[in-house]
Amino acid sequence: MSSTDLYRADEAELQLADPGASLASDLVDEPALEVIDLRAGYGRVEVLHGVTLTVPRGSVLALMGPNGAGKTTLLNVASGFVKPTSGCVHVSGLHVNGVAPHVFAKAGVCSIPEGRGTFPNLTVRENLRVFSHAGTASIDWIEHAAYSTFPRLAERRTQLAGTLSGGERQMLSMCRAFVSEPALLLLDEISMGLAPIVVSELYEKVGELARSGIAILLVEQFAAAAMKVADYAAIMRQGRIEMFGEPADVAGSLAEAYLGATG
Repeated sequence: MSSTDLYRADEAELQLADPGASLASDLVDEPALEVIDLRAGYGRVEVLHGVTLTVPRGSVLALMGPNGAGKTTLLNVASGFVKPTSGCVHVSGLHVNGVAPHVFAKAGVCSIPEGRGTFPNLTVRENLRVFSHAGTASIDWIEHAAYSTFPRLAERRTQLAGTLSGGERQMLSMCRAFVSEPALLLLDEISMGLAPIVVSELYEKVGELARSGIAILLVEQFAAAAMKVADYAAIMRQGRIEMFGEPADVAGSLAEAYLGATG
């Protein structure tokens, strides 16, 4: 069966034609994410105006720009929470326009949203157990991966997530990546509200995840930290990609992008 046959159209949603197939590793030469002339928004308000962007497999792309530029909307389209009005969305070479978020997840997409995404009334271990329902790995393996990557979580394993520090909650949220072993990890403002030393620690872990072969699209205002782990960088303003290239080539345009933004 060809990889393009793994999905079939069924009432505007794509279904797995072969439940035993591994979509995340099927098309190894295709980009982890490719959007082409993408338009999307909320109701009658269009936010993305013809965005074209590629995240090569196994690379880190830092997407930066002022508030309101459309960065989070692009992540929402790339995870299935916002449907595009036109253009194409490809995950690992598969056309996934308009499919439900759980189908994106089956295709290898893992999204870590802004605002942590943990369950405050559950302990650290109970959160990991809930995360485990999204994949096939055992809770023992997930705990081992989580605690070896974030030793602080091992010390807090019986503590309610709502009583953790902001950095610890972000670490816990990032453990979703161990559950699904994604081809593409979407990170939205993981530094928000955190001290610089904590941001630096988190980005060390982002670099480790990238070196394990996971492609990462990260939205970030903390440009210095993001640039250190990025293979590519892009600047978005007013729903359009204004610049794309290697971090060193893009860095010089950051101040203009932020300070020169309007609206």
